[in-house]
Amino acid sequence: MTQGIEVTRDGAVMAAAFNRPEKKNAITSAMYETLIEVFDKAGRDPEVGALVLSGKGGVFTAGNDIGDFLAAATGASGPRGIGDAPAWRFISRLADFEKPLIAAVDGLAVGVGTTLCFHCDLVFASPDARFHMPFVNLGLVPEAGASLLAPLRFGRARASEFLLLAEPFGAETARELGLVNALMPESTLLAHAMSKAAALAAKPRSALLTTRRLLRGDPAPLKARMEEEIELFAAALASGEARAAFMAFMSGARA
Repeated sequence: MTQGIEVTRDGAVMAAAFNRPEKKNAITSAMYETLIEVFDKAGRDPEVGALVLSGKGGVFTAGNDIGDFLAAATGASGPRGIGDAPAWRFISRLADFEKPLIAAVDGLAVGVGTTLCFHCDLVFASPDARFHMPFVNLGLVPEAGASLLAPLRFGRARASEFLLLAEPFGAETARELGLVNALMPESTLLAHAMSKAAALAAKPRSALLTTRRLLRGDPAPLKARMEEEIELFAAALASGEARAAFMAFMSGARA
């Protein structure tokens, strides 16, 4: 384990697990750096056929570690330099990764914990999984292309529930909407995800990757939307509205 991310390898499948249970697996800049290394290594290694993401301790991830994220995003470069922050460099890996990506989601999946699922080829969840995209509540806008991908996946009306009202939704709703492929008991969730990843990794590689690329379609609109989101996120982050929302959130967390 390095920097709160537990990295393992089982044959042709690489796996990375959020492992900071004392903080509900909230993701720090150091953890993002490790994830970037994992994605880069999995992408380069011809023996790796698939990558699985999961969380330890009954939680997928509570999203960004707020204090760490604010320090990284508003450091020397300021909010306008947010594109260089580890969180955003990780998000770009989600769009660029060419091999099958699978998520095993148990418990909370907040913020990027939900938006990264839009980039996964397969998502399996426990009945206790709970998805939440509370960006507006924090005075921010969505990231990872969620403003484009959520309406495409859910339809505009349901996407509005989750991005405008910022309402959380459970595992069964996620399955009905097509974000989750299947619900599995927590005790077998990761094993099931790993077995599906192994099945993908065993298939003829060129045909698999070409089919994946065709399924995902032209990446240009997604990447353009992600860039637009980053610019708007940076502007929102510098606003008094977001500062007040963050202060209220952190005060509540300490209470």
